[in-house]
Amino acid sequence: MAHDAKHKKSRKGGAAKMILIVLLILVLAAGGCLLAIRKEINGSASAGEPVSVSIQQGSGVAAIAQKLKTAGVIKYPHVFRWYAGKQGAAGKLQYGEFDLAPGSSYDDIIEALSAYAKADSVRLTFPEGTTAIAIAKKMEDAGLCSAEDFLKEANTGDFSQYRFWQYVPDDKDAPDRFLKCEGYLFPDTYDFLKDDTVHHYVETFYSHFDKQITDEMYAEMEKQGMTLSEVVTLASFVQEEAGNDQDDNVAQVFRNRLAEGSPYPKLQSNTSSYVQSDADNNYLWNWVAPYYGGWDSIPKNILEAYDTYACTGLSAGPISNPGIAAIRAALDPQPDDEVKDAYFFVTDLAGHYYYARTYADHQKNCDEAAKVNKSMK
Repeated sequence: MAHDAKHKKSRKGGAAKMILIVLLILVLAAGGCLLAIRKEINGSASAGEPVSVSIQQGSGVAAIAQKLKTAGVIKYPHVFRWYAGKQGAAGKLQYGEFDLAPGSSYDDIIEALSAYAKADSVRLTFPEGTTAIAIAKKMEDAGLCSAEDFLKEANTGDFSQYRFWQYVPDDKDAPDRFLKCEGYLFPDTYDFLKDDTVHHYVETFYSHFDKQITDEMYAEMEKQGMTLSEVVTLASFVQEEAGNDQDDNVAQVFRNRLAEGSPYPKLQSNTSSYVQSDADNNYLWNWVAPYYGGWDSIPKNILEAYDTYACTGLSAGPISNPGIAAIRAALDPQPDDEVKDAYFFVTDLAGHYYYARTYADHQKNCDEAAKVNKSMK
């Protein structure tokens, strides 16, 4: 019995020693890791030869840190993310091509990434609803590229790396469409490097659009039997007719018209129709006609496919580049109760929207809107 007790005591003592040894190893390992991390943050006196690192526009600090690790500039991307955040530099990191030396301190890396494009970039803002041609002209006016080259690349370039691109019909599958790129050049504020490639300029818009369309949205499209092209086309009309807190209501009216068995299967939107007036925001009149050299020169199939008073259902393609709010409204509108079964709407100059289920009620609303408009002139 005494021998067993002594044996048990010996085993307990051995276990305690083992635990102490393991703890000591862990402490030493942790200390070693901390030293390695501190050394990386502070940099090495013998930095390596600079390597080229390409940072795409729109990249967050996590993506940038991973790029730096892949290039061999840093070892610990999570530490870099933490350090950049701690220094308040996460939002200051630029995009472009950088020559960075492995072993550089985090402060030096952050300084290089933060200061690069400031003097050699152009910041442009594209409001929601801007057309592809207007975007191209703005790029040209900024001296970045010609409008012709921009549109050519946007319509014919290879952007298959983006998920959304596989859902955009090719020209042969959409012979009546005006511009392939229309609707997918996501409107936002961008910083463009001077002397960059036209392909990268276009890619900046497309990469941002690709991020907007989530897995849940693709799943909802499949559930409803809608294509991405249909959602974006509908959203472009919502953007032009509303682009405000009425997005959901306007989207619902259009979806009611598009529904199977609808008594009013045409959109009948003046934003793309035979109405010819420079004062109206009319896609056919203001954008398509000048592109072809005049109204009478518009190809017949294009005219018929975009005149919403003539064609049934949606036009052959979007009529602008809508924002995410309009896209979400087009896909899954959340209308007011009185609009759920409406087929008509009209607005007055004060910005009020009138909705109606019947044409007779719509005429009354038009009269009411006309009174408001008259009182404001």
